[in-house]
Amino acid sequence: MELIRILNHCHRHRGFVYQHARFAADQQSIEVDVRPRVGSAAICSGCHQPAPGYDHLPQRRFEFIPLWGFLVFLLYRMRRVECRNCGVVVEEVPWCDGKHQLTRAYMLFLARWARKLSWKETAESFHTSWDKVCDAVEYVVGWGLEHRTLQSIRAIGVDEIQYAKGHKYLTLVYQIDQGFTRLLWVGKERTIESFQGFFTLIGEPLASQIEFVCSDMWQPYLEVIRQKCSQALHILDRFHIVAKMNKALDEVRAAESRKMAQEGHEPLLKKSRWCVLKRKKEPYLAAESPAAPVAPLQPPDRPRLSPQRRFSAVLGI
Repeated sequence: MELIRILNHCHRHRGFVYQHARFAADQQSIEVDVRPRVGSAAICSGCHQPAPGYDHLPQRRFEFIPLWGFLVFLLYRMRRVECRNCGVVVEEVPWCDGKHQLTRAYMLFLARWARKLSWKETAESFHTSWDKVCDAVEYVVGWGLEHRTLQSIRAIGVDEIQYAKGHKYLTLVYQIDQGFTRLLWVGKERTIESFQGFFTLIGEPLASQIEFVCSDMWQPYLEVIRQKCSQALHILDRFHIVAKMNKALDEVRAAESRKMAQEGHEPLLKKSRWCVLKRKKEPYLAAESPAAPVAPLQPPDRPRLSPQRRFSAVLGI
């Protein structure tokens, strides 16, 4: 099976023909000549309408997806057209956009691999440069933002990620609807002003449709969510919930232990920080070793947690 046939099967472009495929002079890459199909009109890159030809530019090399470890280049002489609306401009070609040296197929190929590997590893694996991988990712992200639709968002998740040494963070907002997950927005820092930029982007009508919000207990996030999504069910992550409950429990235990010590009682709560987290004994183990009488950890008349300290007060929200 010839290379030209493979290209026509995978990446066929209307109005253009793959003409010749050969090894380059260095024997390290493959060059494929491309020419316009006879009778096909050139397309203006400004208004995207057919226009008569004007002249030809020098041959350009467009980097394509590597094949069997060899770099592949498409060689084509760009035509200039004399458009009635835009004047004399360079034609539009379907395999490339603007002045990029990489084809669209290759940029999409690199961007997909950049999701699995680092940009440096992607460049080394496919014998290209870090800058080309960066351009590919930037092109794909720009295309996605241009064609993104922000409709019917029911659930979002908010989190931060550290991107450099020191306390430098990015705020990430995801759509986490059932069966549909995607990154919606990235903001610099994790402040109230940066997070409000997301709601400025989607607008109040779309923000009022959000039913569920998941986040941690970072105070700027809590304040913005309270202001912009008061109608939504706010779900906090279990790590911070457990951390707040453990802290409150430890404060009560320490206070009771100090009070018992001041009253002259034996400090029974001194080493009981994790006693409430111990797993209960299995029935068969309890039958083998009968429980010995144990002194109560706290007298029955000892005051408990006051009713004013409800669950929300314990968590500090």
